[in-house]
Amino acid sequence: MIALLAAFVSVLAQAQTAELKKVYDETINPLEQIDKAVSQAKAEGKFVVCQVGGNWCPWCLRFADFITKDSEIKKLVADNFVYIHVNYNPRAFKDDPAQKKQADKMMARLGNPGRFGYPVFVVLDAKGKILHTQDSSFLEEGQGYNKEKVVRFFKNWTPAAVKGK
Repeated sequence: MIALLAAFVSVLAQAQTAELKKVYDETINPLEQIDKAVSQAKAEGKFVVCQVGGNWCPWCLRFADFITKDSEIKKLVADNFVYIHVNYNPRAFKDDPAQKKQADKMMARLGNPGRFGYPVFVVLDAKGKILHTQDSSFLEEGQGYNKEKVVRFFKNWTPAAVKGK
């Protein structure tokens, strides 16, 4: 009975994840993506939030879905950040040394945030300097995310907050 219930819960979780929009572009160069976001942030007086993970990660897709469906969070992010989904899939480049080298360089540039699990959020200033790395587990609640914690994370890392305004 317990095994049957566990199997049902697993199937249900996979079905919910399958319904979520895939937000990571696996075809672009992540280093170029970060450079472009930093340039845009500088021009707009914003910071960059890199959500590092991949379409393989249910928690990554849940977070992307969560922040786009909540109008308060969506506005907070749009007003203060250039928000990008930086693809990192270690299984995809297992047999591709060039792709692995690029992924390693990208992760090094972001301070090797994979040690926190996925998704992981790296906040960059308008010059591309790392300001903060956020472990997403501190934002979770149950099978989703806690709005109060997510709002607090974003508010604490806006350009105005960092500048003390």
